[in-house]
Amino acid sequence: MHTDRIELDLAEHRIHLEYRWAGNHDPQTPVMVFLHEGLGSVALWKDYPDRLCERLGMRGLVYSRPGYGRSMPRSQDEPWAPDFMHRQARDVLPALLHALDIKRPWLFGHSDGGSIALLYAAIFPQSVAGVIAVAPHIFVEDISIASITLARTAYLQQGLRERLARYHDDVDSAFFGWNGIWLSPAFRDWNIEKEVATIRCPLLAVQGEDDEYGTLRQVTGIRDLLPDATVVAIPACGHSPHRDQPDALSDAVEAFVARKR
Repeated sequence: MHTDRIELDLAEHRIHLEYRWAGNHDPQTPVMVFLHEGLGSVALWKDYPDRLCERLGMRGLVYSRPGYGRSMPRSQDEPWAPDFMHRQARDVLPALLHALDIKRPWLFGHSDGGSIALLYAAIFPQSVAGVIAVAPHIFVEDISIASITLARTAYLQQGLRERLARYHDDVDSAFFGWNGIWLSPAFRDWNIEKEVATIRCPLLAVQGEDDEYGTLRQVTGIRDLLPDATVVAIPACGHSPHRDQPDALSDAVEAFVARKR
């Protein structure tokens, strides 16, 4: 799939992000912004954003965060900080939306991307139409650490590096940045429940019942904090509903957006 690049000047440095448009290309239609998981990129979404946006009659914006896919800077000399998702929500995403003149988008985030979507909605409450958080993290669980530890073994010994290298210009930076911070003792106390409790936009939280990276406490915890949030648990589904159960996920998103538009 063809991607474009955009240059953004942040307070600390300049970055180049790859992005592409999906679905309806009419500039008058609402925009759904897709925020990828901890090892994701534009390409790893494959055609799911196109199919969902065509179904919703929306434009989709799909981009790779710095260090992922074809986005730069690729190399990070220092380890990621525990607030890396806060930084993406506070600095990178709003800069991208401003540069592309996107106002009040819907946000569709998966895993770490779901957490970033939640944080953006908390930080910029007037700037988002609604959030679809798929397999988000709102706190750290033992099951997450166990699976991320297994991912390191798979990367080093079982061919995961070779598979991911097709999607990232600097695959080691992408993998070890994410893996290193999640396995850092400093990250064990990471928690965004306080921020989530302040969200006021429409919110759909979706998780697979067989998610290997988190229990359903992640999405039921959102409902405990926000009783008006819609929560959907998908049977026979792991951490990536857009791959494991795409029709069930799209059904849930379409019904939610139709009610909240």
